[in-house]
Amino acid sequence: MNKLFPLEKEAVKELAELYQTTKDTRIQTRAQIILLAGEQGLKTGQIGTIVRQSGDTVRSWINRYEAEGVNGLADRPRSGNPGKVTAEYQEQLVEAVRRRPRSLERPYSLWTLERLADYMAEQTSIRVCPDTVRRRLEKEGIVLSRPQHKISSPDPEYLLKKRRLKTPETI
Repeated sequence: MNKLFPLEKEAVKELAELYQTTKDTRIQTRAQIILLAGEQGLKTGQIGTIVRQSGDTVRSWINRYEAEGVNGLADRPRSGNPGKVTAEYQEQLVEAVRRRPRSLERPYSLWTLERLADYMAEQTSIRVCPDTVRRRLEKEGIVLSRPQHKISSPDPEYLLKKRRLKTPETI
């Protein structure tokens, strides 16, 4: 192995705490890789079998840990467009979905993802797809379900008549 292994007690303690406390499974796996190499002295192939990663992947995480320490186990920034949704947008979305559409002067009674996306585009000038709206609502624990349509009547004998239609009459 390399000069950093076996790990110092402080490094083991720091990695073990990271492994126990992080909610990011990728970072947890990377900490486990370093602990298995530094504490157990396992080879990259053995570690790869345990964490279900290739030996090359295990080796690259060990090298990155040696170069950057614990901070090197985090994901690096990725290329691509930054997300359009801001914290303000998120707040406005949650506020809107918790109100009835008619109270916001909409011509309908129920929200759909498409309607919310359109409404939010009007309000914020940020256009996102309905699926993005769905994911953002899920982060807040809000799920839009399909409306359940009920047929009812003001006729006091409606249920009786409805039952008669469902059951075949005896002749």
